Order: sequence, then structure tokens, then C-alpha cells
Amino acid sequence: MNKLFEHINKYSSLGSSAMRDMESALRKIELTKGSFLITEGKTCDHVYFLEHGCLRGYYNLDGKEITYWLAFENNFVTSFFSFISRKPSIEFIQLIEDSVLYSIDYTKLQTLYQKHGDIERMGRIMLERYYVMLEERFLANHFKEAKDRYENLIEKSPHILQRVPLGYIASYLGITQETLSRIRSKA
Repeated sequence: MNKLFEHINKYSSLGSSAMRDMESALRKIELTKGSFLITEGKTCDHVYFLEHGCLRGYYNLDGKEITYWLAFENNFVTSFFSFISRKPSIEFIQLIEDSVLYSIDYTKLQTLYQKHGDIERMGRIMLERYYVMLEERFLANHFKEAKDRYENLIEKSPHILQRVPLGYIASYLGITQETLSRIRSKA
């Protein structure tokens, strides 16, 4: 749990009372590769902090899995649309590696937001960070050529190539596995 609080303190400091209350609201979860945190059609009731491991967010489009985000250590993950709107998820969140996470459910988080302004501030900051990452990813995938997307991935996130299967990487980049293979062979 130390990694979680170290991560939070990079962006927002929490008072000792807020930290104690948050610590008591969190639950440690250890899951194996292939497990799901959420599946399509179910309302997401938890936000997770990924302490160790790797996972992906994907949706099905005409029977084809489209990976559109990846998460690694020291990231918060959830189906944001479902968690915030309280509507069924349109995505799946699946572990790519055995993982250790900390979870907090919706009701407990809302209670902490009401009781501790510093926790509410931390939540806002984390959502702002998520939005910026989402917009950067949108711009990169819609206005760059496939080769440029791959080069950007190598430059900014080379660890992805060692930890994520190529089929998921191709989908994440919005290209076919064959196109990815051609790009990699020319690199």
C-alpha cells in the first residue's frame, strides 16, 4: 500500500486522518493473468490502484476485441464511464499479467470525498490526469500514421513491447498485426 500513497503524494498530499480512512477503505486483491476486473454489461463499482502487473481495457466490435488502453504499475484503473455514470460498462478490463491491486468501492469513495476535501481534491487531480492522457492518445491515434504511432510507442513506452502480446499492441495502435510486423521489420 506504500506505493499507492507514494503515488498519490506526487500529485496531492493527504492529511493523516484522510490517509487512515482511505487505508481502512481499501482492499488488497491479487488476481491471475486472464482474470477480469469488469465485463461488458455490468456496472463498475470499484476504482483500482495497480501496484504490480499489467492489464488492458478493450471492447468488442463485431466479434473483434479492440484494445484501446493499457495500464501498468502505479496507475488508477476503472471503467470510468460506468463508475461515474453508474451505467453498465461497454468495456472489459482484463489482466495481461498476474497482478496486485488495491480497490475501493463507489460508496466508500463517495463517503471519503464528503468527509475529506483533500481526498476529493486528489480524485479531481487523478481524473484530470486521466483526461489529458485520453486526449493525447486520441490525437496520436487519429492524426499520426501507423509508423509514427509505433515509433511514439517505442519512444514513450518501450516496456509495452516486453510485456504485452503483439496482437494487443497492434489493436492498441489501431493497426493489423500484419502491418505491425511490417513496421517492426523496417525499424
